[in-house]
Amino acid sequence: MKPPLVLLLLSAWLPFCEAEERSRPNVLMIAIDDLNDWIGCLGGHSQAKTPHIDKLAASGRLFTNAHCSVPVCSPSRVSVMSGIHATTHGSYELGPAYETLPALKDAPTIQEYFKGEGYKTIAGGKILHHGYRGRLAAANDVQLDGRKGGPRPKKWLNWEGRAWDWGPYPPTDDEMFDFQLALAAAEQLSDKHEKPFFLSVGFFRPHVPLYVPPKWFEVFPEDDVQLPLVPDGDMEDVPPNFQYKMGVAPTHEEIVNAGKWKTLVQSYLASITFVDHCVGEVLRGLESGPNKDNTFVVLWSDHGFHLGEKQHIAKRTLWEESTRVPLIFAGPGIESGDCREAVSLLDIYPTLVQLTGLPRNARLEGISLAPQIESPATARTQPALTSSYFGNHSLRTKNWRYIRYDDGAEELYDHRSDPHEFTNLASDPSFSDKKRKLARWLPRKAAPEFKPREEQEQFQRKPEVNASP
Repeated sequence: MKPPLVLLLLSAWLPFCEAEERSRPNVLMIAIDDLNDWIGCLGGHSQAKTPHIDKLAASGRLFTNAHCSVPVCSPSRVSVMSGIHATTHGSYELGPAYETLPALKDAPTIQEYFKGEGYKTIAGGKILHHGYRGRLAAANDVQLDGRKGGPRPKKWLNWEGRAWDWGPYPPTDDEMFDFQLALAAAEQLSDKHEKPFFLSVGFFRPHVPLYVPPKWFEVFPEDDVQLPLVPDGDMEDVPPNFQYKMGVAPTHEEIVNAGKWKTLVQSYLASITFVDHCVGEVLRGLESGPNKDNTFVVLWSDHGFHLGEKQHIAKRTLWEESTRVPLIFAGPGIESGDCREAVSLLDIYPTLVQLTGLPRNARLEGISLAPQIESPATARTQPALTSSYFGNHSLRTKNWRYIRYDDGAEELYDHRSDPHEFTNLASDPSFSDKKRKLARWLPRKAAPEFKPREEQEQFQRKPEVNASP
């Protein structure tokens, strides 16, 4: 008896599909916590030393004008992993976890999506702020070390309370969890895999506490450290909305009055160079292994970080140093070159889907960067939207930043002449038309914050106006 035709067709089709699946490109995603534009290729600080990230950028497409969706860890990562903006999912602050947000009930993380399309998923370090738990627990086939950062000294070194402390500790790289993760990821990249893989590597530094081994501090002698440019009157033309103590971070005034500004900047620079070393270890594993020619690499940070700019410390604001992040794509067919168009971290998910030839995920709200990867001069129409706290939004274009706060206060900066955002043009009538055109892109029906109001207020402590030293 002859087998049915459908079985004959299926038996001929399956080997073809399996071969196609095996030939799909791999993905290496490197996420770095709290890394602003202080890397060599972005020029955010003249003393930054990041040779490995710079080399990756020189080999592919560096997006020099990339911005986060929310300038704080948890909601930024939820947005990247879901491909859905905070104005839809409703998380604008620390917590809630991905799996608790009703708007994301049926939204697969990028790892889940690739796994559903036949990829082997591997993850380690900090990818989602709360990890992969509950319904997300099966998103990754292989879980590498999930610890964050490294050991901490028994007593604070520079700032009381070790959550915000900094200094040279521990003695060696081998004790740092980030370095251990880098070696584990390099080992995965050195192996052959039966299926295409999606490897997510999440480094914790330069997140606070800024502890890295002494040798990284020695690269930046304290006396030689250059402080960010912070004019005394910079905040005089800025509305008071974000001029208060934000979360648990120390204020710029507190840091300066304690005589600790230089050591903090030194620690941040040291932490960046250390994490660049970890990135180098991962890329070494890729370069020396069998997956070099068939792996797309994307490197990004969840948000920026103030080290005194706009007289602020840490994140959560809608200014350049808080929203701007590194974003690099490299891999097969991607030529070297920089793109100056404003882009969003929300664009990572759809870009990787398109680069790997997977079916389109209709839930995604970002825009694929494939046109800019093909030709960096390709224009983008839609600004990069960043939302902070509750009802405050920023729009970043190639040349402009426009901020609208929940009370209607505004800021406007022309980055062609004012890259540090020192001069707020919002009150100048000659820019009314520019503001109007940009305001068209503001969200009309942004989802409310998912947290109860009393939980929101612990992060938004008004009004310690003006925190300038």
